[in-house]
Amino acid sequence: MLRWGFVTTFGVIAGYLAVLLANARHYFTDDTESQYTSLWVGLGRSLRDGNFPLMVPEQWMAGNNTMDDAGLFNPPQLLIDLIAPSVDNVALYATVVKLIFAIIAALGVYRIGLAYGGRPAWSAVAGIAFPLSGFFLFFDQASWMTALTGTAWLVHAWASAVRYTRGTSGPIPVFVFLYLTISTQYIFPAVEAALMLLAVAVGELIYQRRWQPVLRLTLASGCAGLAGLLTFLPSMLSAKVTWRGTAQIINDQFLTVPWSESLNASLPSSLPAFTSWWGYVQPMPVTYIAWFLIPALAFVDWERARGAWRELSAVGLFAIMMLMWTAGPGSVGPLRWPVRVLPMLAIGLLVLVCVLLGRFGTFGRSKNRAVAAAVLIGLLWVRTFSADPHDWLWHLLAAAAVAALGVGVVLLGRTRGVAAACALTIVAMFPIAYVQVHAAQPTPMAWNLPVKRSDAKAAFPDFTGNTIQLADRGLIGPADKSVEGAYGSLVFGNYAKGLELSYVNGYTPTGHFYFGELLCMRWDGSVCPDAYRRMFAPEASTGKPLVDLMKLDRVVVQRALFPDAAAQPAPEGWKWVDYPGHEKYIAVLERQDGPISTVNGRVSDADKVTATSLSETDATSRVRVSSAEGGRVVFARLGWPGYRATLNGSPIGFTTVAKSFVAVNIPAGTQNAELELTWRPPGWKIGIATMVAGLAGIGLLQWLYIRSRRRDTPAASDPSPREPERELADAVS
Repeated sequence: MLRWGFVTTFGVIAGYLAVLLANARHYFTDDTESQYTSLWVGLGRSLRDGNFPLMVPEQWMAGNNTMDDAGLFNPPQLLIDLIAPSVDNVALYATVVKLIFAIIAALGVYRIGLAYGGRPAWSAVAGIAFPLSGFFLFFDQASWMTALTGTAWLVHAWASAVRYTRGTSGPIPVFVFLYLTISTQYIFPAVEAALMLLAVAVGELIYQRRWQPVLRLTLASGCAGLAGLLTFLPSMLSAKVTWRGTAQIINDQFLTVPWSESLNASLPSSLPAFTSWWGYVQPMPVTYIAWFLIPALAFVDWERARGAWRELSAVGLFAIMMLMWTAGPGSVGPLRWPVRVLPMLAIGLLVLVCVLLGRFGTFGRSKNRAVAAAVLIGLLWVRTFSADPHDWLWHLLAAAAVAALGVGVVLLGRTRGVAAACALTIVAMFPIAYVQVHAAQPTPMAWNLPVKRSDAKAAFPDFTGNTIQLADRGLIGPADKSVEGAYGSLVFGNYAKGLELSYVNGYTPTGHFYFGELLCMRWDGSVCPDAYRRMFAPEASTGKPLVDLMKLDRVVVQRALFPDAAAQPAPEGWKWVDYPGHEKYIAVLERQDGPISTVNGRVSDADKVTATSLSETDATSRVRVSSAEGGRVVFARLGWPGYRATLNGSPIGFTTVAKSFVAVNIPAGTQNAELELTWRPPGWKIGIATMVAGLAGIGLLQWLYIRSRRRDTPAASDPSPREPERELADAVS
């Protein structure tokens, strides 16, 4: 088993090399380049400075790291963050990190196969095939980093859950891998893990016909859920002020996959038909799983396999649930775009087919099986042709290649054995991956952000203080997407964090609804053409413009969005400043009297109140206040749930201005009182308590497991030891 584990590892590395030959930036595209790598740098810098970056107020919508995909309570992610500031080539760093997680994911699939009695060789085939499956390769690995990491931990949780219920392992691996899955801070792996556990529980009830193993698994899983609750409590309790809102079900067709498409899994040329950003026919084979998956069904001895249905029922149930999910509804609360669960379907089908091949594969009645395989390949071609008839010849060549590879595997299996057949099955995956990635170039997902942070920082203006950019990413042409072009002057997504600059603009998939509406700011930091007027228009209740309420030092204006702005007089208190070499893309406004972001803390307005900042941290503002007749203090802080205010230690209510800026009403007669405004993640006390409870619970389960194992160790004179699982079940129950 260890040997085939090494084969799995080296197979993933070979697959990565094949992909990189086709596109050196494949693992540094879309959200990886625009969100994750720069986020890692920003978080890592805070951690190195001794700050745990739950909240960064100056980043406004993108500054609440408990809302997005920061993974603040995930130890491996924190290690990634800590290393990130020391690495200049962020594309190389992202590729290496993703390779590590792809190996972890592949070994997890390998372990699932072994847990269900699969042969090591075929389990390795499943493990290597998974990182090269369509959606996981083109989206989760190329772009959506937290989907990759969450899935990598989930598959190990699955294998550990099966081993635990069958008495070959303890509860701690289940707890650890489930906690790592949950704490990636991405909702899809957490929900998928819950469905996986449900499938395992039902499957083991069917297989073992005893409830005690399922009870143990339920308790261990519950402990992991309690420990991981702190990850999602803040976002759950803050949902009402975000773009996503609270729970709702919407049945739209965007990124929902018809069942016929998601089952067309073995033709490498398949370009499925469903609605996405690129129209109806997709430019990438996202429903592809593995070239052998469907034709191999013809070489399973189904008479013998029928006897194993109970043992494998959990895998089939999980695959069915994921297949149902891919077809919709389009949004269930924060769970949108069902296409995201295609990797889960791939895992279920790869494990199921490879376990069946390892245990019940046969070459008997070879002519009939060859005909059946040919029919299956023909059906694949018909389905693929129906979705994308324009490339019918390319699909025909792909079908012929699959058939030829199948013949080669069968011949090798008959003459050289299973290991040789599996070796050819694996080797064939690498040129297929190369052709698929090469054919999808230029990738429609790329932002083409700079690979080296040093190059980007050298080209970018040295903007000190707090800056907001008013720009629209859609106005950047392909020729301008370089550090010599627009990326030497403009930031989008989390690019500013990688430059180590303080910008309001950042990447936020959740967003603060009211602040976003106030500035018409979108998820990538882009704004609408009315943003310039809004920035300098007086806010109704304070009479101050947003630039003052936000305590901004600089406004960067994109010339393509505001071509006439620099020709107009600067707003009162501001001046146009020239930055040679950047005039093509931006015009820059700065304050005439110098920066204000460092003046009087984060107090941005004091009406009928004398307010003097005493100290500031990202989470707390301490202010000395006096007010004879009562008034209000407004802070340059976004009104996320979680703020608390005290006056001389006694709680005091607070409100918001424009539903965005935190404000505190000061009572009349206040004299030299200390106002303290503090933010903590909503539900943090509950989260810490449940984490402690989860750790205590898993500790108890582990103690019971060890105690039971000791009792089950027979003495030399004991000819009839008790059944291990029954002893442990008695201890738990």
